[in-house]
Formats: sequence, structure tokens, C-alpha cells
Amino acid sequence: MQINQYFRLALRNIFRHRARSAATLTAIAVGIAGLILAGGFIKDIYIQLGEAIIHSQTGHIQVTRQGYGQGKNRSPEKYLIENPGDLRDQLKSFPAIGLVSTRLTFSGTINNGKRDLGIIGEGIEPDIESDIGTYLHFVEGRRLKNSDSYGIVVGQGVAKSLGLSVGDRVTVLATLAQGAVNTLDFEVIGVFQSFSRDFDARAIRISLDAAQSLMDTDAAHMLVVMLQGTDMTTATTIKLQKLLSPTGFDVTSWNTLSDFYEKTVELYDRQFGVLRLIILIMVLLSVANSVNMTLFERTREFGTVLALGDRTSGVFNLIVAEGLCLGVMGAFLGILLGCVSAFGISLIGIAMPPPPNANLGYTALIRLEFPSVIAAGFIGFLACFLASLLPARKASKLDIGEALRHGV
Repeated sequence: MQINQYFRLALRNIFRHRARSAATLTAIAVGIAGLILAGGFIKDIYIQLGEAIIHSQTGHIQVTRQGYGQGKNRSPEKYLIENPGDLRDQLKSFPAIGLVSTRLTFSGTINNGKRDLGIIGEGIEPDIESDIGTYLHFVEGRRLKNSDSYGIVVGQGVAKSLGLSVGDRVTVLATLAQGAVNTLDFEVIGVFQSFSRDFDARAIRISLDAAQSLMDTDAAHMLVVMLQGTDMTTATTIKLQKLLSPTGFDVTSWNTLSDFYEKTVELYDRQFGVLRLIILIMVLLSVANSVNMTLFERTREFGTVLALGDRTSGVFNLIVAEGLCLGVMGAFLGILLGCVSAFGISLIGIAMPPPPNANLGYTALIRLEFPSVIAAGFIGFLACFLASLLPARKASKLDIGEALRHGV
């Protein structure tokens, strides 16, 4: 019997048992749609979490002196970038790079006239950072501007600890490399809330000029690079590493800088892998049950086919063909159901609470990617194929006499 004949007979048998075929297709379609929705939801978490980290703290890429990541807490003065403007011009020559911002980091204390709080400060270029830090939410006041020579914005945690409001005066104290202490007075311009609660509990930002005056230097610690798109990060990082590593610079991508992001991705990848396995097993058991029921009802039919001289391989191939047809139809219906559901859910959005160690909630979407959608459909198809193998082998080994007497 030719292959096309097997599939024609398989389709006839599927439509002959409409109720059972419909139940099986429903199980396959719902499983595949579940995979598509879960995968799209997790993909959205990756994207939104990544963008929140990029646009509130790290940028896409950071360029620092080699060793800064390990030595910044002990002796940050050893890792200053002299003449950062020259390096900025070099970076801007790359077509993928959109913005480059200079930062000077420092640690010290902030005093409101009553008590002190240890802080981690950043001197920034306000107008450039306003385009970078788009995920910083100001709960009070506004962002820094270049004209705010002695303005300061503080994290929500800092403001709560010291009872600060917009318009309050504070003093920032920092220890210089030579052991001297320097202080500057600032006016609170705004109170911000970022993605990270820990960051907000310690962070303050002042203008780069004020930070350089406070630390008595014209240098900077890092250049923050923003790209035209996050998907360019890996390729651009590799190019910059080849260019700058021989000259004594470290080039670090945002995901490497964020240990929280890496651990979150690892956790969700494991969970989604388990979910794939569970759905594969559920679909496989559902199809296997349907095929076994069909085999039980059609035992005399298979006995008759064998008695008329058909080979055992013909019965085996026919049942496998039915499984393949169910798999193809179920995969198509599942992909259709999953994509339509994803589109509808994304139109409404899913209101999500703040993740662990985070301040801000967000609206989740279902993001569809062609490889993920096809992979979900293939899992459903594979489950149908695997579920049909054992019943098909069992049917092909039937004793003709017992099969003909079945149900008599």
C-alpha cells in the first residue's frame, strides 16, 4: 500500500470517530497553546526585566578600567579613566552606539542635619542620562538637569530613611584617596524609584561636575553605552572588547553586570523546561488513551484486514499515519489557538505585582517568537507520533482468530 493511501485511510478513520478525534485534538491544541502562552509570558519577563535594568541602572554596555569590577570597593581611585572625552569620541564612531554617558561613582554619607546614612553616589551627565534612565520613576520632584549644578536626586529608600522631600538641603561627605574629607551641600530636586529596592535604598545622583568637584578629579570611572537596540549588545560587546581590551579597558554587557537577571533567567528556563515535559507527557497520555480505545473498538476490523492478507506492517503504518495526521491537525489548531489567545491577552495586558527585590509592578504581555511557536507545535506533533507507536505495534501483532472473535 502506498504512503498516500495510508494517509487517506487515516483521515477517513479520524473523521469516522469524530467525538474521540475531537477530544484528542482539543487536548493537543490546549497543550500547545499553553506552551505558546507560557513561553511568550516568560519571554516578556526576560525583555521587560532586562530593559528595566538597562534603562534604570547599567545601560547596554559599560566601559571601565581593567579590574574596576573587583577593586572599586577597596580603592576606586586606582581605576579612574583620565580624559574620558577621548574615549567617548572613540566609542561614538561605532554605528550601533546611540548614546555615551560619563559617570563618576563614589561612596560616602549623606546628612540631613540630624543623622547620617551611608550611600553609593553617581555623578552623571543629566541631560544624557534623562534619555538613558527612562525606567526611573520619580515619585516626587523631577530629574536632574544640566543647570542643576548643586541639585541631587535620591532613591526612595534614602528619602524614607532620612525623611527627605523636594527642597530639603543635604550635605554629602566623601573621603578622598589622600585620606582627606570633602563635603558639598545640595538641594533635593527629586526622589526616584527604580526597578531595584536595594538600589533605591542607597543610591543618590548628582551632576558629573559636582561629583568631580567633590572627589577633586577631572576623571571618571565608567562610560555607559546605549545602543540602537538591545539585540545588538552581544555583537557590539565583542567588537569593543577586541578594540579596547589591549589598551587596558574592560567592556561589560548589561546582563553580565546584573547577577539578579542571570539567576532569574536560569530559574525560569528550568521551570519552563519542566512545563514542556509535563505538557508533552499529558498530550502523550491523552493521545495514547484515545488510540488504545480506538484499537479496542476496531480489533475485529484489524483482524479482518489481516485475514484478507494485508501485512502486519500495513496495520502498523495505518495507525501511525492516524497519529501523524492527528499530530499535524492538533499542532495547527494549537498554534492558531495559542497565537489568537496571545494577541487577545496582549491587547488587555496582565497586571503584575513587583518581582522579588523590586519596587515597581508592570503590565505583562505575551510575546510570540516564530521558533518558540514552531517548537510548541512540534512538541504536540511529537507526542502524537510517540503515543501511536506502542498501540500500532500491539495491533500489528494481533492473533487473527482472537481478533475476529473479539466482542462476540
